[in-house]
Amino acid sequence: MATYTSSTAKQFSGKIPEQTDFLIIGGGIIGICTAYWLAQKGVHVTLCEKGRVAGEQSSRNWGWVRQQGRDAAELPITIESNRLWHQLMKETGEDLGFRQHGVYFLAQKEEELRKYEEFLALAKQHQLDTKLLSERELYKHVPGRKGKWIGALLTPSDGRAEPWVAVPAIGRAAERNGAIIVEDCAVRTLEFEGGKLTGAVTEKGTIKANRVLLAARAWSSLFAQNIGVSMPQLSVRATVAATKTAPDIFNGNAVDSKFAFRKRQDGGFTLAICDLHEHYIGNDSFRHLSKWLPAAKASLKGISFAVNSPKNYPGSWNLKRKWTGGDITPFETCRVLNPPPSQTAIKRIQTRLVDRLPQLQGLKLEESWAGMIDALPDFVPIMDEVPTQKGVFVATGFSGHGFGIGPAAGRIMSDMMMDKPADHDLTRFRYSRFSDGSKIELGPFI
Repeated sequence: MATYTSSTAKQFSGKIPEQTDFLIIGGGIIGICTAYWLAQKGVHVTLCEKGRVAGEQSSRNWGWVRQQGRDAAELPITIESNRLWHQLMKETGEDLGFRQHGVYFLAQKEEELRKYEEFLALAKQHQLDTKLLSERELYKHVPGRKGKWIGALLTPSDGRAEPWVAVPAIGRAAERNGAIIVEDCAVRTLEFEGGKLTGAVTEKGTIKANRVLLAARAWSSLFAQNIGVSMPQLSVRATVAATKTAPDIFNGNAVDSKFAFRKRQDGGFTLAICDLHEHYIGNDSFRHLSKWLPAAKASLKGISFAVNSPKNYPGSWNLKRKWTGGDITPFETCRVLNPPPSQTAIKRIQTRLVDRLPQLQGLKLEESWAGMIDALPDFVPIMDEVPTQKGVFVATGFSGHGFGIGPAAGRIMSDMMMDKPADHDLTRFRYSRFSDGSKIELGPFI
């Protein structure tokens, strides 16, 4: 793959209309899939992306499409998404890289196996093909170092797709269905008259619309704050690496408590570590601290903190936080959020690759990159209409889960915006859960 930057050639050069039925802010997997399903319904939909479609986390993730290990409320949606990946492969006429070679959670301790048993019970309720593997069985599937793992949880119907291929391909299919997709077009703010949403101001002009979806990934909270909508979203930097073409020893996706690996369509491996995510401390870190305390106490092992956020990043101390439609916004000063990879993480990746898969000793890393994961305090997303801003919909905070769940999340948001039933219980994903006194219930962060 080639990491996206602001100088990457544009793929989508639509012209903004004077008016649209539905406006989508953000060209990641969620925004693109929502545009796809809306366009398929024959309505007029416009998507504006400040930089490049799939330019940020939607092309920088692991590429996993998994049902395994999901939050109980999220699981039915991921099951639908698995089915929709099949459907999209057929409907788009493009190879999205979707392959079902299974996801393996590899256990190094008995307590991990007990945790996997809890998910196994949930999986059985939903008729998933999930199963526990003994140590002997797992080594028939995963050719790793003997004695490294004592068992595994496997869902054979899980798989992977290729992020930097799939998201633009779905975007092209959305265009063929009539969607307008415009890159290098930041939406600056929304406009209201008499408390009613009337449209949006972009850097290329005003668009009239009374239904808008905010799906701006790590930028969502900043955009929302400017229109008086508060969300306790923060971001963490995660580093990923890719090897050159590797021996054909394993085709699935696997992860233990510290290391993840999966085979790509081009024959190389995508690699990551699970015990180093970096949060740049900024104004929002303190503003949302009370909401994040339960997560900090329970499950933020491996999170490191840096005081000085890079200039123009969403949480930067000096970042502009209030503007009008006539102002240059932070979205125009950082077209593509392209953080440098952590050198510490790269060293750990190299060490753990050989430690887990000694057959690959000598295999070189071809590329490394980093992305900013948008996360909420309970590690599950918001998918809802903002109660105080009718017509403003939000889909953000997918906490690293967005790529795999994207097709179903987009389908849900398209139906929600058209006032159709979602076909899922979305109570867990309501916007108001962080302000209505509800206890924060943590989902899985992996």
